[in-house]
Amino acid sequence: MNDLSELKFDDRGLIPAIAQDARTGEVLMVAWMNVEALRRTLESGEAWFWSRSRQELWHKGGTSGNVLRVLEVWADCDQDVLLLKVDPAGPACHTGERSCFFQKLR
Repeated sequence: MNDLSELKFDDRGLIPAIAQDARTGEVLMVAWMNVEALRRTLESGEAWFWSRSRQELWHKGGTSGNVLRVLEVWADCDQDVLLLKVDPAGPACHTGERSCFFQKLR
């Protein structure tokens, strides 16, 4: 897919983005992207997202150094979810856990 205009952003201009470790297949985190975050990600090769709580762009790892180097970006069949295959420089979760998915429901 070469035409980003085919992507389906929601009514807030956002699309969910799943970050997956390209080496292990582990899902590391889920965040939101707007067009600008996606553009910066594709241009820089590092993950950028849109913070819904702060209403601003954020460079993953910009403060902590735990950047996500983006190797590939895929769109799902409906073109309304992105999958980022990444090489993480450290823990993906702000808690220090490798993945944001560390809390198993019982």
